[in-house]
Amino acid sequence: MEQRPRKLLDQVRNVIHMKHYSYRTEESDVVWIRRFILFHNKRHPIEMGTAEIGQFLSDRAIQAQGLLSWLEPRH
Repeated sequence: MEQRPRKLLDQVRNVIHMKHYSYRTEESDVVWIRRFILFHNKRHPIEMGTAEIGQFLSDRAIQAQGLLSWLEPRH
């Protein structure tokens, strides 16, 4: 019987576990990786490089700026 390859996020969890990182670190890393994948329409990270990482981080920065400006007191 042929075994299916393990899903990426399961592999990430396994490596983090093997390195004895905390559960909170594991959860945080998995959330960020999931966001990255969803941002790029579910493309596998192996298909992407620095350009896609830059796009994702730029989008996160713009989102954060928008949130901060919304939270500023209005006069």
